[in-house]
This record gives sequence, structure tokens and C-alpha cells, in this order.
Amino acid sequence: MTAHPAGQFSPGQATAAERDFIAGVDAAQEALRALFAPTPLQLNEHLSARYGAQIFLKREDLSPVRSYKIRGAFNFFRKAIAAGAEGRVFVCASAGNHAQGFAFVCRHFGVHGVVFMPVTTPQQKIDKTRMFGGPFITIRLVGDIFDQCYKAARDHVEATGGVMVPPFDHADIIEGQATVAAELVAQLPEGVTPDLVVMPVGGGGLSAGMTGYLADRVDPSGFLFCEPEGAPSLKRSLESGHVVTLDQVDNFVDGAAVGRIGDLNFERLRRFSAEQTLLLPENAICVTITEMLNLEGMVLEPAGALSIAALEELGHDRLAGKTVVAVTSGGNFDFERLPDVKERAMRHLGLKKYFILRMAQRPGALKDFLALLGEEDDIARFEYLKKSARNFGSILIGIETKRPENFVRLKTVFDEAGLRYQDITDNEILSNLVI
Repeated sequence: MTAHPAGQFSPGQATAAERDFIAGVDAAQEALRALFAPTPLQLNEHLSARYGAQIFLKREDLSPVRSYKIRGAFNFFRKAIAAGAEGRVFVCASAGNHAQGFAFVCRHFGVHGVVFMPVTTPQQKIDKTRMFGGPFITIRLVGDIFDQCYKAARDHVEATGGVMVPPFDHADIIEGQATVAAELVAQLPEGVTPDLVVMPVGGGGLSAGMTGYLADRVDPSGFLFCEPEGAPSLKRSLESGHVVTLDQVDNFVDGAAVGRIGDLNFERLRRFSAEQTLLLPENAICVTITEMLNLEGMVLEPAGALSIAALEELGHDRLAGKTVVAVTSGGNFDFERLPDVKERAMRHLGLKKYFILRMAQRPGALKDFLALLGEEDDIARFEYLKKSARNFGSILIGIETKRPENFVRLKTVFDEAGLRYQDITDNEILSNLVI
């Protein structure tokens, strides 16, 4: 897709390549209706009131597999089968949404597929993939990490002459994911054009597709890409001018934790500025997950909450008066993760902290310490780390409170009492060892 010169954007002025892409997406959307109806585009009153804006949510968490990944998989299968691949075995490597979309589409077309997953994949994801694919899929658990699993899938394709279905880096996948944009154009109120379209980014298939389809409708500056801080593959690539492979990736936001954005996707996104990519702390995303669950009854996975978390980062002043579309990309949340998500959210909000204290080993020392706590302070964890000290012992303590400013008072009281302590809440290495 070509970029419109700065300051010269006019809606409806698509290039020939953009028109061809839009036509392909429209055809994909029409075919997709045999599988499921459009996902809703909902005006969210809670978020709209908070930011003084019109905030629409494109609810991809309400697709048949609770993510947009089914779209690209369907379009890939549709075209591959039309080209004569119906008798071949389709293969994918995934432990998440791509596997579930792949399985659903295998059953729809009545073709056999093999899903490679790491041995470490949670049983819940294995069971859901098997449920969607039924007798049309075989699941193989190989390797401890995704790279080993992916290599096994590639080897299987080469050995059997199968068809590899990539998760994001393919023109047919991009075209399928772009049907999200085609639907929202039809769903927006008449005469309404988004000032800002907010999209999560992992491998880049969704953002490459949506920006392509909306190229003649939304100013290039009106796109915002969201990545977790621990996996900034698009931002680093835009800053460098070429695709960058990250040395390390934080897998907490598993649906967007990609170490290398797709090559084809980057070519379609390189026209954007690195400043249009917003990095969000993993713990801030947890705040959004818990808030949307408690207030709106929405179940969002970490990647699905990225675009809403971005609104909080932008704030009222930058959003007031605007029309915003935020894509909630997925809702495959394992509730066994909820305690960790709540913990991370409280730490981000400043409502929970962990300290290592040096406490005298004498009768009444613990009672004296408890007297320092305020009425809104609660001990969530208490553990002796060093029990053999003669005069002093080290203690790990977790404290929850109702207002973050309570910790300012608490630290002042600790200092006045001559209590030696270390706040390890944000010390990632130390907290991971002892918490």
C-alpha cells in the first residue's frame, strides 16, 4: 500500500493497488458469512463517558472461536482449496488462537489438519482446539518451546507434502484479517468516520490488513498500534527501518508476544511512524482486564485488552471529542490466570507492595510492627526468609491497601521507627525469586 503525502489526505482517493486489495477483502467478507455473522461494533458508554469521546469496540472476542484469527485461517483455506489443495493435509503450529481458528475451519471445510503444540501447552487450550476441530484434526505435542514445535510442523509438511497455514505472515491471512475493517465500515453510523483506530499488534496480520482496507477512509495519522512492553517487535522495526528480531520476549501477553513481526506485514506497515506504536506495561493491561470484567462483564485475554489499555495511556485530553474504534482482538482467557492478573493490577495501581524487612528477634517485635500499619492496610503475605539469625531476621511481607498514598505514610512510619526495609515490588529479578 502506498502512503498518502502528509497533509494531502482526502477520503476516497485510493490507489489502484488499494482498490484491488479492498475488492479482495470484500470478496473474502462475503464468503466468510457462510461461517459466522459479523462481530458487533458496540458504542461503549462507560469508556465514552470516561474520555469524553465516542468509543466503539469491535468485538472480535465474540467470534465463534473468541478471536479474529478464524478470519485469516478461513480465507487461507478457501483460496488453497480453490487452487486444488483439498486432498492435502493442512498443518499449523500454535498453542493459542491460531490453532483454534485453524481447527474450526478444518471442520467447516471437511479437510484434515494437524496442529502442532508445545508439550507445555495448558490442557484447556488443547481441549478447546480439539472441540473446535472434532474428528478433522490431529493434535501433536512436540517440544518445550514454540520454536521446537514450529520446526516439527515444518518437518512434517516437507515429509508429507502438506500445506502450512501461517499465523500471520501471508497475503491471504492479511486479506482475511482485513474483513474486521470491512465489517466496521458497514457498522458505523451513517456519516461517521473514525478519528482514531486502535489495534493490537503481534505478528502484524490484523494491523496490516485493517490499515490497507481503511487507507482511503482514515488519515494515516489516525492509526494507533499497541504492543506489550515485553514484545515491541513493530516499534523496534519501525525505529530501525527494517524487521528486527527481539532477543527476549515477555510471554505474558501471549496473543501478542511475537519476537519478529511478519516480513510481509512490516512492508505494509513501514509507512507509519514509530511514534504511532504505543508500548503498554503488562501490569497496566491487567488493570484493564479486571476493570472490563468487573464493570462490563467482558472477558478479555491480555492481547484483547491492549487497545482499551491504550485509551487509559492516551487519557481524556487526547481523546475528548473524537470518534475512536478499538479492536478487542480476543477473549480466550484462562481463569486460572485470574489471581496473577489481579495481583499485577494491584501492583500497577500502587495498591499492593512487597517489602523485605529486618526485624529484631525478640518478644513483642511483631506486635510493635503491626502497630505501625494503618486502618486501610492489610497483610497479604508474611514469611520468614531467615529463621536462624541470632538477633535479627529477614521477613518477606506483602501489604495491600485501599489508596496508593497510604504507602507514602507507611514508609515514613517505617523510617521514623528505624525499621530497615527494602521495597522489592518493582525489582523484577528479586521479586520473581521470593514472591
